[in-house]
Amino acid sequence: MKALHSLLAAALLLVATVHSGLAAETVFPPGVRVGLTPPAGLVLSKAFSGFESQDHQIKVLVTELPASAYDQVKSAFTAHLAPSSHLKPQSIETSAGLAYYTTETAKNGTTTVQRYSMIVRGGSFSGYVAVQIPEDATKVYSDDTVRRMFASATIRQKVPVAERLGMMPFKVTNLGDFKNVRTLAPGALVLADGNETTGFEPAPFMIIGIIAATPTEPDDRGRFARDIVSQIPGVHEARVTMSEPIRINGTPAYETRMDATSGKDNTSVTIVQWLQFGNQSTLRIIGSAPRDQWSTAFPRFREVRDGIKPRG
Repeated sequence: MKALHSLLAAALLLVATVHSGLAAETVFPPGVRVGLTPPAGLVLSKAFSGFESQDHQIKVLVTELPASAYDQVKSAFTAHLAPSSHLKPQSIETSAGLAYYTTETAKNGTTTVQRYSMIVRGGSFSGYVAVQIPEDATKVYSDDTVRRMFASATIRQKVPVAERLGMMPFKVTNLGDFKNVRTLAPGALVLADGNETTGFEPAPFMIIGIIAATPTEPDDRGRFARDIVSQIPGVHEARVTMSEPIRINGTPAYETRMDATSGKDNTSVTIVQWLQFGNQSTLRIIGSAPRDQWSTAFPRFREVRDGIKPRG
């Protein structure tokens, strides 16, 4: 009899979960510090950061924006300034604190859809959620269902390092004792001693990513390297001090160094860029350090560089 009661309790719990329209627990999309309890029937997307239905018609984008974005939206809401007349601004208490969201009816091609956008404070960032639901699915995924999902928003302060590294198209086997590991963009990684609040430039940091291009001829590698190094954002008064072909882990590569100023405080830095050439893409590794910290930072940069391996 006790076993029967246990089975009945489990069945009732399952029914309650289905009828609530929500899954059983908070889910964080890989690499994102914002989590939700998604409505039943939605799973993690393989195409973007968030959730979607199996037919890809219902989408829930979950991402991060700068910390200032939340305050800007809050100011607009408290001043009763809706972004446009057809939007319906609302506020909601979430697990992460007070959030603001809008709803609107729009067109996705020829399909009428309901769209929702929510922003919530995350501390050093703002959490952002965008939802799109076709009109013919709004009876199942109603306003109340979306609102319950928004209310479940949860913030985690850190993404586990293993989770971030697992998202990269390459393996990083040596972190060079860097304190912070951040995902810069899909397929790109930042290793830093600084943080978002103080800025990365006053301390050594690295950026690692893939360029979907590679020189067609070996003689073009030097020009390719100089063109790419000139595109590093936030760098001023740059002067290339060295640029030459090398080999990294037995494969053709190019090393370029330059002195420059970088960041909002115009920190004097030395930068190294390594390009490791593949058949169709190029691994790009950038290391930057204040000039007075270069001698201790450069060996760390090399440790990280030499520990990067192909995935698979």
